[in-house]
Amino acid sequence: MIQARNITITIDRDNKTVVEDFSFTVPNGRKAALIGEEGNGKSTLLKWLYDPSLVEGYATVEGDAFIDGTVGYLPQELTAAEKALSVVEYLDAHCKAFEPRALSFAMQTVGLPFALAHSDQTMGTLSGGERVKLALCTLLLNDCDVLLLDEPSNDLDLPTLEWLESFIRSVRKTVLFISHDEVLLSRTAQMVLHLELVRRKKIPRAVAANLPYDTYMQRRDAAFAHQAQVAQFEQKAFREKKERYLSIYNAVDHAQKSVSRQDPSTGRLLKKKMHTVTAIGKRLEKEQANLTEAPEAEWAILPKWLSGEVKSGRTVLEYGPKPLVIGDRLLSASVQLRITGPERVCIVGSNGCGKSTLLKILKDEIAARGYRTFYMPQVYADLLPLDRLPAEFLAPDGDKESVTQARIFLGSMKYTADEMSHAIRALSGGQQAKLLLLKAILDRVDVLVLDEPTRNLSPLSAPAVRALLSEFGGAILMVTHDRKLIREAATRVLELTETGLAPYTLTE
Repeated sequence: MIQARNITITIDRDNKTVVEDFSFTVPNGRKAALIGEEGNGKSTLLKWLYDPSLVEGYATVEGDAFIDGTVGYLPQELTAAEKALSVVEYLDAHCKAFEPRALSFAMQTVGLPFALAHSDQTMGTLSGGERVKLALCTLLLNDCDVLLLDEPSNDLDLPTLEWLESFIRSVRKTVLFISHDEVLLSRTAQMVLHLELVRRKKIPRAVAANLPYDTYMQRRDAAFAHQAQVAQFEQKAFREKKERYLSIYNAVDHAQKSVSRQDPSTGRLLKKKMHTVTAIGKRLEKEQANLTEAPEAEWAILPKWLSGEVKSGRTVLEYGPKPLVIGDRLLSASVQLRITGPERVCIVGSNGCGKSTLLKILKDEIAARGYRTFYMPQVYADLLPLDRLPAEFLAPDGDKESVTQARIFLGSMKYTADEMSHAIRALSGGQQAKLLLLKAILDRVDVLVLDEPTRNLSPLSAPAVRALLSEFGGAILMVTHDRKLIREAATRVLELTETGLAPYTLTE
């Protein structure tokens, strides 16, 4: 069980409160999802619940928390020191004493070969999915009562995602987790903790709902739609009433100004009438203050594509057959791929099979054909100038008109003035992902090459990005394990195997 009372989280850098006076309880054995837009304090809350010292230096947390039982924590990323450890050293550092049989069972459960547990390979050289699986393996070996999982679905291949769903549903432990995978949330979350920042990200709002994720979102959407309808009706009725009032006020005011001094009786009547009209105006002001307000939420907004079109049937890529090799390691014997416009091709495959490596090769092949190509890597630092401001990245020439357009686009995606004035490195992973997508829009590209484009986007932002990619008129080549993105945006799905690329059908 997890109990938290009056939690307030303030980010020290901006003295910005992202969570205020939030209390919640996650009962024993309950599976709770912690959701919210990027930068709203989700990871900070999870770290603080596990170990308050993890947030020292960047956040101040007030309030009390009680967790019944031993706690296991899965961080979003390994530290540099952890990445330098061998697999053997990592397991020894993060697990209590365990028997070989227990280790074998845990490795098999997460889908890793037992031999890897005795490997001297460093954690940093493993694929992202392999690192997540090993971290989950340590939680299984430690048999913790409460699991705090920060983005456990990041970098997992599709079979392991399905295993993770089954694990969260069936494990007899209390689980509080953050995830951007809407399918995972739909299939596992029994309750929802939702952190928001409204009114231009200045006012914190938090909700604890003892409802499954899908039910919570449906009721939230329905409540917002009803509130918007009521607000629209009341505002329309009020405007009509205000117009009638102003018509009467202007008529009386005009009559007062026109009345002759030789007609004091009429002047007194008009003065009395104006007094009555003024009283009506004051009542209208009070009525306006009590009108139903339009609902406030962190709706994700993305601009429309400025261009991006590849004629139907035109060849975008003609590659192979060629082997896929890293160093002296053969990843796939014969890779062959042809893409024509305006296809949206998705590549899936097991962790470590070489998808990202192949994507880098293919994006150069596409660019060599003369297409304006935009590549979005998994590691944003590979492309983003982390010490520059967001508008400087979007408009590198510094032209006043281009900078203004960049700031307008950033504002449409709810970047605040403070966030625009910070270096890119200070932005959350989700904000950096949106920044890259904005760059693609402003560069008017023909082809998008995307490596896990939604991996850092919240379940509230991801639908807008899926819609954006579905509307793109050019060609898309992407690697993703986001099942909703695959269903909504991909026209063809291929699996990278040891023999090559093969057609793949996503299971329900």
